[in-house]
Amino acid sequence: MTDIIYPLLGGVLTALVAGPLGSLLLWRRMAYFGDSLAHASLFGVALALMFDLPMGTMVAAVCMGAALLLSRLMRDSEHGIDTWLTIMAYAGMSLALLMTSSHDEHGGHALEDYLFGNLLSLSSSNIIWMCLGLVVVALLLWRHWTGLVAAAIHEETAAVDGWPVHWLRPLLLLLLAAVVAAGAKVMGVLLISALMVIPAAAARYLARSPAQMARRASIIAVVCMSAAVLVGQPLHLPIAALVVLFALSFLLMSWLLHRWQRRQLGATSAR
Repeated sequence: MTDIIYPLLGGVLTALVAGPLGSLLLWRRMAYFGDSLAHASLFGVALALMFDLPMGTMVAAVCMGAALLLSRLMRDSEHGIDTWLTIMAYAGMSLALLMTSSHDEHGGHALEDYLFGNLLSLSSSNIIWMCLGLVVVALLLWRHWTGLVAAAIHEETAAVDGWPVHWLRPLLLLLLAAVVAAGAKVMGVLLISALMVIPAAAARYLARSPAQMARRASIIAVVCMSAAVLVGQPLHLPIAALVVLFALSFLLMSWLLHRWQRRQLGATSAR
């Protein structure tokens, strides 16, 4: 029974938080931040393997450090943020590959688990730590949601309205780093960003307010994760890949529904 309960619980917890966070990333046009942090987090995997340190702790530490560094580099006028994102992503991956190239076979398997995800390997202790971390992220999102939304829609206007945008940006990146660290074993660093972005993109077609979009993004992510676990576990299929494909199906259906509604509205207006 635990063969499916642990993966389902870990996946659903990650999906619940990924929905609103992915919505914030879309509003800020920061969809690539998740990928960059995820790729940089492989450096934490390599450090843990080389020095026999706790894997989750090192991944979280590297993600947090990378998030703070990105927050600082966003104020650099010499290069655009896309330049720094690319540099950080490939630097982290290259360092990880170099550091694990001479490691034993176990190191190679550990790196592969974080690249592509291994949801079925989650233990009870993994679930406990994931739960604690994601609950903290959810509470911070709930506490600062209005300010984060205001800053995401238009940072200058939010600053004029009195929101502390100078620390809301690093807060968002730290929350993103926490979800990447918690979800790296669930989705893999190559696909964790898809869990945040694709359900949010689908929810945008179905929502009329930021809060509604965040809620529906979470629902879509949870449905896709649950379906992927229930289908992939007995059939021995890659769960992370199934999550992405189910989410893409939701996106396609949402887009088609949105176009149909617009055509219906146009036809009604023409009358």
